[in-house]
Amino acid sequence: MKSTAMVLTAFGRKLEQKEIEIPQLREGEILVKITAAGVCGSDLHMFKGNDPRTPLPIILGHEGVGEIIEIKGKRFSVDQEELKSGDYIIWNRGVSCGHCYYCAVVGTPALCPRRWVYGITKPCDQRPYLNGCYAEYIILSPDTDIFKLPPDIDPAIIVSASCSGATAAHCFDYVKPRTGDVVLIQGPGPLGIFAAYFASLHGAGEIIMIGGTDKRLEMAKKFGVTTVLNRKHTSEEQRKEIIKELTGGRGVDYAIEAVGTAAAVKEGLSLVRTGGIYLSAGFGDPNGSVEVDCFCDIVRKNLTYQGIWVSDTRHTRMALQGVLRNPSLFETLVSHRLPLVEANLALTLMDQKKAVKAVLIP
Repeated sequence: MKSTAMVLTAFGRKLEQKEIEIPQLREGEILVKITAAGVCGSDLHMFKGNDPRTPLPIILGHEGVGEIIEIKGKRFSVDQEELKSGDYIIWNRGVSCGHCYYCAVVGTPALCPRRWVYGITKPCDQRPYLNGCYAEYIILSPDTDIFKLPPDIDPAIIVSASCSGATAAHCFDYVKPRTGDVVLIQGPGPLGIFAAYFASLHGAGEIIMIGGTDKRLEMAKKFGVTTVLNRKHTSEEQRKEIIKELTGGRGVDYAIEAVGTAAAVKEGLSLVRTGGIYLSAGFGDPNGSVEVDCFCDIVRKNLTYQGIWVSDTRHTRMALQGVLRNPSLFETLVSHRLPLVEANLALTLMDQKKAVKAVLIP
């Protein structure tokens, strides 16, 4: 039995369609038929060779939903439900060791030095070969955390929960929102939209979003954004004045950077009030540095600057629950559904910002 897969063999070169032999399962492994694979902005970084974690050749795709075809031995979901053939599932895209200092002592498995990620860190010439979601099938390892899904849910609306949704959820480990807070979100992609959604659920009184695409900014309003500022139509100084007016001159209570650019960080720090929090979640790869006045920007403001690196299983759960709470809303996030063999087109649409969220349907 073979699986079609779209394989990256050289950075910046089109993915190649290949047939990969499905190996016999080992104890604890699960063969999953992919029903939807998300095309993430991070996939573009890897495609271009900007992510130092990316080996070649590789099957990209770390956002996946699928149907269990075969299980070797007994496996259980995070909620201790026994898994069986025919179950629809989503999984934590990262697998941590569970025993190191970061996993066992600090309780931050996302920082595990042995953490690996489907579609990011394992090449497809390494067993079990089907290590990414841009394929008809994927093989999940025995230590992958899995969630069962309702059988009637549209898989395309779920995929973002495993990456953008989970990373946005991670931000709220560090922010303790209060009803009526003024929040700034930089970036109207899936990560920023999920962040706005969570801020809204936590009772934010005003959610401001800065971005450069009118269509995405308008969509973000459905997820709780109350004020949009197009950076192409406003200057940095104009945006600062508008935010001052909305906050009594103080600045926002907390801001979430969801774009991964140094310029966004520089601007964002200046828009947070004294005693506020700035969370940087958008850097999926090295993308420049910013000069910070440690006294004025950080110390004098008593500002908390928090980096957000990926997510762990509890964040995936939070994101999944958020989507299942309002599936019709998250259906609007999926702008393009494409067959697996059009993965190159999906990457192009994401790169040109013509797609909010592209999903491959094998």
